Amino acid sequence: MPEAKVGIIGGSGLYNMEGMTEVEEVKITTPFGEPSDVIILGNLEGVKVAFLPRHGKGHQISPTALPVKANIYALKSLGVERIISVSAVGSLKEEIKPLDLVIPDQLIDRTMGRDNTFFTNGIVAHIAFAEPFCPVLSQILFEAATEAGANIHKGGTHLAMEGPQFSTKAESQLYHSWGAHIISMTALPEAKLAREAEICYAVLAMVTDLDCWYPGYASVTTEMIFSNLQKCVEIVRKILKLMMPRIPEKRDCICATALKDAIVTSPKYIPEKIKENLDLLIGKYLMKQVPHIDKS
Repeated sequence: MPEAKVGIIGGSGLYNMEGMTEVEEVKITTPFGEPSDVIILGNLEGVKVAFLPRHGKGHQISPTALPVKANIYALKSLGVERIISVSAVGSLKEEIKPLDLVIPDQLIDRTMGRDNTFFTNGIVAHIAFAEPFCPVLSQILFEAATEAGANIHKGGTHLAMEGPQFSTKAESQLYHSWGAHIISMTALPEAKLAREAEICYAVLAMVTDLDCWYPGYASVTTEMIFSNLQKCVEIVRKILKLMMPRIPEKRDCICATALKDAIVTSPKYIPEKIKENLDLLIGKYLMKQVPHIDKS
């Protein structure tokens, strides 16, 4: 199977990655179904990249219905070690203005009922998630965004809401009062599942609006969002190209070994079908957990 080390998940407004060479399409089926679309493989600034449009071509899939487990698993199966998520977000801070970019470092989960773990039906794992975004990948993104001349904000809390409806004014005012910086519908469960898959994950957020907490904003409209997205996409593409040569070969971050001590279920109790489905994620750790048999 073809391979790539870096994955780009394109959100609203970013449905293709211009500048890739040696392009090929790969259709993947996973134990968790099919991903949002075929994955586009190619070289970007000398780096093998896998591009996946989060909502599918033509924006067919709602945030609530995204096949996130299939998306993350499919990228993992291609050898992806780092994912850059490009997302459209609303701002919950007056100083973060439409057309600015944000690289958040924290998350609040306000999603409801989404399938947010690979570890169910006979296997339990508890990953550390205090730092939900990869600090190394986020720093590389920030350096590239600075070089590109973007109005970039490093750090901040990303609130993930359910959708597909936008917030009520009362909800938006509540999130603003919590001190959250930006809001969108797709950072979770992507970030959790990427960590479970030991993939570095960082968000490059494109600010499209000030959300309805802000005095003078009667409401947020799709027309407003997509108009601003079109203005952001070109600089985002420039940032992604600039960051590729900066990505180091070796990973020394917390993401790379997130499962090392996280699996708490004894291997003998894990159903064989679960072992088979999750071998890509847990196989190397189950081999180390085979109990020693004393033959003396």
